[in-house]
Amino acid sequence: MWPELERLTRGLPNLWAGFMRDWDRSLRSRNHPETTRYNYLLAVSQLARFLSTEAKVDADCVAAAGDPTEVRRGHVEAFQAWMIESRSAATALNKHKGLQQFFKWLQWDEEEIERSPMDRLRQPKVEKRLVPVIRDDDTGKVLRTCKGKEFVHLRDEAIIRLYYNTGARLSEVGNLNLADIDLDRDAVLYRGKGGKERRVRFGPRTGRALSRYLRARERHAAAALPELWLAERGQRCLTPNGIKLMLKRRGRAAGVSKVHAHRWRHNFAHEWKRAGGDTGDLMLLLGWSSEDMPRHYGASAAAERAQETQLRMGIGENV
Repeated sequence: MWPELERLTRGLPNLWAGFMRDWDRSLRSRNHPETTRYNYLLAVSQLARFLSTEAKVDADCVAAAGDPTEVRRGHVEAFQAWMIESRSAATALNKHKGLQQFFKWLQWDEEEIERSPMDRLRQPKVEKRLVPVIRDDDTGKVLRTCKGKEFVHLRDEAIIRLYYNTGARLSEVGNLNLADIDLDRDAVLYRGKGGKERRVRFGPRTGRALSRYLRARERHAAAALPELWLAERGQRCLTPNGIKLMLKRRGRAAGVSKVHAHRWRHNFAHEWKRAGGDTGDLMLLLGWSSEDMPRHYGASAAAERAQETQLRMGIGENV
């Protein structure tokens, strides 16, 4: 069993765990990325645990706590409200989307329920905010935690520089194979959503970090594995979720809050738009098919350009 699935289902009632295992198999058969599967399954696991806690004080939750086919709209609404209060509206929205897919699968694929509890359940309202990009000085602080010639330092610097230099998704870097790196052309082959492939160039500093890591990798006990990123010890690769945890640790060590791969993706789009780069080229480089994405990711750059123009024009400073 996939280790993440084993952890997410640990301690859950048999019916919840069984349906989650079957759904994961269905997601894998449709080539969903590991990070998508993890986020979907995490939402289901959290709902199950929430209902288990609620069942201790609310008899209406007892049946649903043991069987996902007994979940009703009110259970999901209570869960979403709890998510908003304990986490954030954005997190609640993320869970809503995952649960929507799960109950859709239960209804149409498995025919276990006649109607989804998500039917006509409105998404949590999320205020649009400018996504804070991670600046060069903060990236420098994180990279300084990787100084050293130990395997883990060389590996982590190469990973961080790829995110910083190419704006790739967490899973795209995390699922790279050794054969996807071309040091002759300074290029990396990414596999994005829907299995779409794209080749992206990287710069000299990233190339140097990759070369140093690859030399250390040759001496690793698991060097024969096809995956690019290896765990520090043992015959294992480093998973995307392992990279996610590593970035958090590096961020804490550097004194930089909320360090995650997507912030470098936003930074890439921000700097590209700020420099006047073409939107179509940006879409190709970051693997987007909808123009909504560059508008969303480029919003912080647009706000910064507007502020710079305001200062240059000096409106209201003439008297």
